[in-house]
Amino acid sequence: MPSLEEVIAYKFKDRELLAEALTHKSHATERGGPRHNERLEFLGDSVLGMVVAYYLFIKNPSEDEGFLSKTKSAIVSRANLARWAEELGLGQHLYFGAGEHLSGGAKRQSNLANALEAVLGAVYLDGGLGEVEKIIIPWMEGQGPDELDADYKSSLQEMIQKRHKRPPDYELMSEAGPEHEKLFTVRVYLGQKTLGLGSGKNKKEAQQAAARNALDYLATHDISKRDI
Repeated sequence: MPSLEEVIAYKFKDRELLAEALTHKSHATERGGPRHNERLEFLGDSVLGMVVAYYLFIKNPSEDEGFLSKTKSAIVSRANLARWAEELGLGQHLYFGAGEHLSGGAKRQSNLANALEAVLGAVYLDGGLGEVEKIIIPWMEGQGPDELDADYKSSLQEMIQKRHKRPPDYELMSEAGPEHEKLFTVRVYLGQKTLGLGSGKNKKEAQQAAARNALDYLATHDISKRDI
C-alpha cells in the first residue's frame, strides 16, 4: 500500500503533523494521548474554503454570488469530501480506538471528511498555501457536474443511523403539473416524526431537498423517543 504522502504527492517536513492529522479522537482517548485531528480539521476546513472560494471567484468572472456560493457548498460538502477521501484510500491510514475501528470507523463518511480536512490543515502548516493549493485545485478541476451534487440523503442517513440505529424513510406526498413539467413533493420521516419536506423535478431531486431540509431542522432540534 503506498503511503499517504505518495498518494497526495507531498512529503512532510514535520511528520508529527501528519500523525496528528491521521489520529481520530477515539485513538487518542484510548491511548491517553493529548493530540488528535480535530484542531487540524478546524484549520483545514477554513483553508479548503478559502482556496475553493478564490478559485471559483477567479475562474467565473461573470457568475453571481448565488452561483459561487452554491458551487462552493457542493464542492466542500461532507459527502463530496468523503468521496475524495475514499479515492485517496485515506481510511486505511487513520488511527482509531478499538471501538471506533470495529464499528466501521474507517468507512464512516464523517470520519473521512474530517480527516481529509485535517490533512489539508497539516499540509498548510507544514508547507504553506502554495503546497495545499497543489492538492486541492487539481481535485476541483477533475470534478464534473455529477460529483458536485451534494448528497444530503447520505449525510442524513449517517446521522440518523448513528443517533437512532435505524435509517429514515421517504414518502412521495404528491405529483403535480403536466407530464413534461411535473413537480414531486417528498417527505422524510423517522417513525411518527416528519423531519423535512422537499420538492423537485423528479423523485431523486425531491428526496435530496427533503433530506437537506431535515438536516437544517436537526441542526437545532432533537428527536425524542416518544416521537419514534
